[in-house]
Amino acid sequence: MREILCFGDSNTWGYDPTTQGRFPGDVRWTGVLQSALGPDFRVIEEGLNGRTTVWEDPVEGDKMGKRHLLPCLESQAPLDLVILMLGTNDTKKRYSAPPTDIAAGVGVLLDIIAHSTAGREGKAPPVLVLAPAPLTKLTEFAQMFEGGVEKSRALAPLYAELAKSRGCHFFDVGKVISCSDLDGLHLEAAAHRALGEALAREVKKIL
Repeated sequence: MREILCFGDSNTWGYDPTTQGRFPGDVRWTGVLQSALGPDFRVIEEGLNGRTTVWEDPVEGDKMGKRHLLPCLESQAPLDLVILMLGTNDTKKRYSAPPTDIAAGVGVLLDIIAHSTAGREGKAPPVLVLAPAPLTKLTEFAQMFEGGVEKSRALAPLYAELAKSRGCHFFDVGKVISCSDLDGLHLEAAAHRALGEALAREVKKIL
C-alpha cells in the first residue's frame, strides 16, 4: 500500500463555491485521485480552510501550516509521498507578503519534511509541490484578498525554482484548471475532477 498525504487549504478540504459547504469525498480532487490510483494507494486528506504556510492568522486563529505539518507527518507515517498545495491564503492583504516571501514560506515547509523521518525506513518522504491556480476575478473575497490576484500569478515560477533547488517534484495547477468565476478563489466540481486526474498521472510517474 502506497500512502500519500495531501496537505493544503480550502481547495484541498473541498470548499464548494456554490453552496459554501463541502463537496462530497468522491468529488474532491483527493477523492478523484484515490479513485484514479486504485486500491494499492491510500490518499490522506489534510485540508484546512484558511491555512497558510508560515503566517499566524490574527483574525481566524490557528491556521499556520508550519505548526500543523510535523504532527501530520508523524501521525500518518510512513508516507510514500507528500503533496503540498499552499500559498493562496498567504496572498491575503492581512499578511502583506510579497510572492517571494510566500515561496519562502513553502520552503520552510519543505525543510520540515526534509528533516522528518516520516517516509519509508525512517527517511524523509518525497514531495510533489503544487503551485495553486491563480486567483481570478474576486467577488465576496475581494477586500480580504486585495492585491492577491497579481501575487498569485507570480507564484508558479517561484515554486518551480524552489522545487528544483530542493530536489522536489513540481506541478503547476494553473496549467490544467482555473478558480471558479463564482468567487475567484475556490474550485468547482469539474476543476476538482480535472486536477485529481492530472495528479494521478503525476503520482504514477513518481511512484
